[in-house]
Amino acid sequence: MRRLIYILPLLVLAVVAAFFFVGFNRDPKLVPSPMIGKPSPAFSVAGLRGNDGTVANATYAGKVTLVNFFASWCVPCRVEHPLLMELSRTKAVNIVGVDYKDKPEDALTWLRQLGDPYGVIGADRDGRAAIEWGVYGVPESYIVDKAGVIRYKQVGPITEDVWRTEMAPLIKELSR
Repeated sequence: MRRLIYILPLLVLAVVAAFFFVGFNRDPKLVPSPMIGKPSPAFSVAGLRGNDGTVANATYAGKVTLVNFFASWCVPCRVEHPLLMELSRTKAVNIVGVDYKDKPEDALTWLRQLGDPYGVIGADRDGRAAIEWGVYGVPESYIVDKAGVIRYKQVGPITEDVWRTEMAPLIKELSR
């Protein structure tokens, strides 16, 4: 009985250590989104630019769309921005931007400096739209099919490799 008193804490410690060991070896970007396979959340935000009007689900209805949550204060957003500019130039996909918790004047200055890859941009100043979409932080991007169903979620910046191996093939398939 006395041995059990000494062994039990060691067993508990070993189990906890095993959970930490397994958890630290997982990529947080691979956390599955409960939004995949479900209709994109109903949202409506004011347009960022004067010609954007209101940005909502109807903005991209009937088109395969990349919905990109970004902010001018976001360093990783700056990293993915050249790729978004290239996608916009080649018209690889319809891109809708959602400016997350940002001052509109800062976002507009950022877009003037780096270029504007977005067809339309919504201003999610209070972050409510991002909450509806399940955004953890920016940048995050979603591929939405023609029927408005979320098919893919990218946490963090879109890289050339992610675009080439995962996103572009999916967009091609969904565009048929």
